[in-house]
Amino acid sequence: MDQRKPEADQNYFAAILIFVVCALALAAPWLSGRYTIPWDAKAHFYPQLVFLSKTLHSGESPFWNPYVFAGSLHIADPQSLIFTLPYLVVAKFVSDPGFIAADATVFFMIALGGLALILHFRDRGYHPTGALVAGLSFAFGGSAAWRIQHIGEVLSLAFFAITFLFLARVFQRGGVWNGLLAGFFGGLMLVGRDQIAFLCAMILFIYAVWNLFRAPLRQTALPLLVGLIAGIATVAVPLSLTLVLAEQSTRTEITFEGAARGSLHPAALLTALVANLFGTDGPIRLFWGPPQADVWGGDYNLARNMANVYFGALPVVSFLGLGVLGLRIFNRDMAPLVIGFVLMLLYALGDFTPLYKMAFEVPGADFFRRPADATFPLCALASILGGYALHRFLTQDHAGLLRSYVAPALVVLAGIGAAIAVAVWKDHFVQAQVPILIGGSCLIIACIILFVLRRAGRELGFASLLLVAGTLTIDLSTSNGPNESTALPPARFEVMRSDTTNETIALLRQKLAETAGPDRIDRIELAAVGFDWPNLGLIHGFQHDLGYNPVRLGWFVDATGAQDQVAVAEQRPFVPLFASYRSMMADMLGVRFVASANPIENIDPDLQPGDLIPVARTKDAYVYENPRALPRVMVARQARSADFDAMVESGEWPENFNPRETVLLDVPGVDDKTPRRPTTARIEAYQNTQIRISVDAPDGGYLVLNDVWHPWWQVDVDGRPADLLRANVIFRAVKLPPGARQVRFHFEPLPGLRASLGAAFDAFLSR
Repeated sequence: MDQRKPEADQNYFAAILIFVVCALALAAPWLSGRYTIPWDAKAHFYPQLVFLSKTLHSGESPFWNPYVFAGSLHIADPQSLIFTLPYLVVAKFVSDPGFIAADATVFFMIALGGLALILHFRDRGYHPTGALVAGLSFAFGGSAAWRIQHIGEVLSLAFFAITFLFLARVFQRGGVWNGLLAGFFGGLMLVGRDQIAFLCAMILFIYAVWNLFRAPLRQTALPLLVGLIAGIATVAVPLSLTLVLAEQSTRTEITFEGAARGSLHPAALLTALVANLFGTDGPIRLFWGPPQADVWGGDYNLARNMANVYFGALPVVSFLGLGVLGLRIFNRDMAPLVIGFVLMLLYALGDFTPLYKMAFEVPGADFFRRPADATFPLCALASILGGYALHRFLTQDHAGLLRSYVAPALVVLAGIGAAIAVAVWKDHFVQAQVPILIGGSCLIIACIILFVLRRAGRELGFASLLLVAGTLTIDLSTSNGPNESTALPPARFEVMRSDTTNETIALLRQKLAETAGPDRIDRIELAAVGFDWPNLGLIHGFQHDLGYNPVRLGWFVDATGAQDQVAVAEQRPFVPLFASYRSMMADMLGVRFVASANPIENIDPDLQPGDLIPVARTKDAYVYENPRALPRVMVARQARSADFDAMVESGEWPENFNPRETVLLDVPGVDDKTPRRPTTARIEAYQNTQIRISVDAPDGGYLVLNDVWHPWWQVDVDGRPADLLRANVIFRAVKLPPGARQVRFHFEPLPGLRASLGAAFDAFLSR
C-alpha cells in the first residue's frame, strides 16, 4: 500500500474546498434556475417528490397513490422516492419543493459521492491532486453527467461511492462503525432497486472478496457482520415490497434478445476521448453516432445520451496513458477495481461480446433490459483508476520516458486519429471537425498539464490543485455542460408548478369541481397531450386513469390497456374490455373528461358523434366530456358471479348487466337476487390510504367503490372487519347488512406484505 506523503495531509483540506467550489460552479446552471433537469427527472420523478411532500405535510400516508392508473401500490414502487433518503428529507422539510430544490438534491448527492472518493484517497495516502481528479470526474463526468435525468440511477451511483469509502475503511482499519455505515449506505444504494445498484453491488462484492484474503479476519469479521445486518435491515422491506409488486405487475419478461438491444456500440467508447464527436448535445437530427441505425446498422435501442461516456480529458489520459499503457493501475490495491472495470466494459458492450450471454444468466440480471447502463459504474471506476494513476505518476520515482510521457501522448494521438478515421469512414467529417478540434485540444492540454505536474509538482503544491481543478472544471463544463438531454429552460415545465396558470389545468380543475358530488369524484384522461403530462395529477390533485410508470398492476393493465406512458396517440391502445371511450369500463372508472393534443377521433376512431361532448379547445388540448361516467361509490342491490379472466379476454359483460343495480364478484356460486329498497352512499372523507363512506341501505346490499382493487386494502363496516371483495373485474366492494352503516376502506401494506410473503413461503414448502 502506498504511504502518505507529507504534502497530502497538508493539501487535502484545500482539495476538498476546491472540490466544493468547482462542484458549485459546474452545477450553477441548474442551481441558479437558468436550467432544470428535464425528461424523466421532471415527467416522472418530480411529481413523485411533490406528491410525497404534500402527503407528508398534510398528515396523510404516501403508501397508496390514487392519482395515476386509478390507484397504484406506491409504497412498493422503486421510483416513488418513499425510501430514497435524500428526497424523503426534502419532502419532509419543504412543503412545496420547486425545480431548484429537486435538482439541487441530485447534484448534492453526486457531489457527496465525489467527496467520498476524495476521502478514500486521503485514507490511502494518495496524492490530493489525484483525489481531486477522481472526485470531479466521478461527480460531473461519464453517465452521471450525460444521464443525470435518470435520478434513481444517479443516486445509486452516489451511494456506491459512499459505501465504497466505508467498506475500504473496514479492510484498512476495521471498526464497527465503518461496517455499520458501509452496510447502511449499501442498503440505501440497493433501495434504488435499479440496474446501477445491482451492478455496483457486484463491484463491491468483488472488492470485499479480494480484500478478505488480505486483511486480518479478527479485524474485519465483526464490522463485516454488522454491515451485513445493517444492509439487510435497510433494504429488506423495500426490496420485499418491490418483489411482490413485480409478481403483480405486467412488466413483460425481459429476454436476452430484448435486453441485447440495449447494448453499447464499441464506437461509442470514442466519446471518452472526444465528448461531442457524434453531435450528442446538438439537435437530434444532426446526431450520427451509434445506435443511429441508418449510419451504423443493427437493431439497437438507446437514447443518444446513453452512448456518451466522456469523463474528462485529464482523467482519461491518466487512466489510459499512465494507468493502462504506463502500467500504473496494475497492483494489488487496484486489482479488484481493474477487474470490475473490465467486467463492466464487457457487460456494457452487451451482445458485441460473448460475455453478456453468460452474464445474463446471473441471478437478477434478467430483471434489467439495458446492458449499456453499466456505463455508470464503468465511468466511475475509470475516474478512480485515473486519479490513482495520476497519484502514482506524481509520487513515485521516474519510471522512464515511455511510461511517463510517451504513453499519454500515444493515447492523445490514437484518440484524435480514431475520431478522424471514424468521421471520415461514416462521411461526417465536416460535422465532426469542431468537436474533434475541441476534444483534441483538451487532450493535448491534459498532456501538457501532466508534463508540468511531473516536472514541478512538488514545488507547485497548492497551485497544482488549482491548475488541475480549473482545467478539469472548464473541460467538464464545456464538454458535459447543459444540453438538450440534461438541461432545458424551467419555463418549458411551467405546467408542473403548483401555482401554474396553464389554461388546460385550470379548465380541468374547474370542471372537476363542478361535477363533484357526495358520491362522485370524477377522473380524467390525459391522452397524448405531451411527455410531461401523464403524472401531473400527483402535483395538481386530480385523479388520472393513466400515468407514467414502467410498473403497473397487472389486472388494471389487462382491463384498460394502460401503457407505461401516454405521450403520443400510439401509446393509448384499447383492449377488449376498454375498447373505446364509449365503454362500460370507461364509465365505471369515472373517466368524465378526456384531454388530447389531437382530435379524439384520431385516438379512438370507433367513437360516434355524441359519444363524447366537446368542452373546449385550449392551447394544449382538445377537452371532451363523457356524460355517462359513473359515480365513485354505488350500492348494488344484487350480486352475480363472473369469470373475470374470460371477460378481460372477450371484452363482454354479462347480458343485461347494470352496474348501478348489480355487482359482479369473482366468488363462485353467487346469485343474490334479494329484493331490496333503494339505497344511498356518500363519501365522507377521501384520503390516499383511508376512505370513509356513509351508507343507508334499508335491506342491505353491496357497496361498490370504483377504485382499483388490491388485496392489501381492508374494509370495516361500523368498525368491524369485513371481507373486501374484488368487484366488476378491477374494483372494490363489501357486503352490507341492512341499515345505516359507516364503511371505512384502509390500506395496510405491512400486514399485507407479511401475508404475501407467508403465502409465498407456504407455496415454496408445498413444492
